[in-house]
Amino acid sequence: MGDYFVHSSSFVDEPCQVGKGVKIWHFSHIMANCVIGDGCNIGQNVVVSSNVILGKNVKVQNNVSLYEGVICEDDVFLGPSMVFTNVINPRSAVVRKHEYKKTLIRKGASIGANATIVCGYEIGEYALIGAGAVVTKNILPFALVMGNPAKQTGWVSEYGHKLSFNSEGIAICPETNTRYKLENNKVTKE
Repeated sequence: MGDYFVHSSSFVDEPCQVGKGVKIWHFSHIMANCVIGDGCNIGQNVVVSSNVILGKNVKVQNNVSLYEGVICEDDVFLGPSMVFTNVINPRSAVVRKHEYKKTLIRKGASIGANATIVCGYEIGEYALIGAGAVVTKNILPFALVMGNPAKQTGWVSEYGHKLSFNSEGIAICPETNTRYKLENNKVTKE
């Protein structure tokens, strides 16, 4: 088993790549040919399907299924019972495994509890998806989105604090004092 922990009620199929310090908790199933980076935490009742890729330090809360086509970069947070899809028009009687769409969650993004991410889109770095949101398009880096369908309501810092930009387009994270610049609907750290 190597340098990671698997609860006795969980299954890890071979071959797959599981990094150092990973914790896989109760009633979870890690399928063959997936990659789980160092330091990830896989909560209870989680399924990580074949060919899913998780970067380092990804936190997957309880009751999440990561279907083929999902890629999460480092430091991603997946809230309890959030949902990924992998086919646009699923039908029980029609096999569409060759139509799986890629969904990319960029570094540091967080997805709130019970949110749904429709397949084929990209969630930008450090974006924050509100609880219960339904994402049906690409999300910009540092964007704060919520609702059904999800709409952008603001911007957040790397630490998840809502940013208030002044007339010069500058905002400061209240936790770190890091400065952010908003220009042409794009947020960057200064």
